[in-house]
Amino acid sequence: MITWRRLAETDFPLLRRWLLEPHVARWWNHETTPEAVARDFGPTARGEEPAEDLLVSLDGTPVGLVQRCRYADYPEYLAELAAVLEVDAESVSVDYLIGDPALVGRGLGPRVIAAVVAATWADYPDAPAVVVPVSAANRASWRALEKAGLTRVAEGELEPDNPVDDRDHVVYRVDRP
Repeated sequence: MITWRRLAETDFPLLRRWLLEPHVARWWNHETTPEAVARDFGPTARGEEPAEDLLVSLDGTPVGLVQRCRYADYPEYLAELAAVLEVDAESVSVDYLIGDPALVGRGLGPRVIAAVVAATWADYPDAPAVVVPVSAANRASWRALEKAGLTRVAEGELEPDNPVDDRDHVVYRVDRP
């Protein structure tokens, strides 16, 4: 069973290990010192940021992270995305990782995404859609979105998370049922 809870500061060592995994580091591009993890994830863990960092577990064992936020809370992202696709400010975005490389490629990512999207409709009653931009080069990520029921609705140039990537992105969307 897939469950999640808000990431806590006590989870930072585990998150740091995941961020160091090559399959995560390639796309997340975070500094991984304990201080950097605390700096980047601490405000959300303490509730000082409007976003959510969710520690995802499978049958009680932590397996990944989902970040979830409303575009309205991050107007700079909404403005950048507007050049590619018009998005209602109440729409929600998600980002995700599966931490353990042994669990990658086994269908867990799409299951996690689908579960979080399903919960989003109750957790964010004003959200008309979940809209997720992804680097076009990150085929595994956009295939996971497709398997979770999202549809590609746009392509365009956005600022990459990792400076080694070009600006080409694909945008996926699912509307509230």
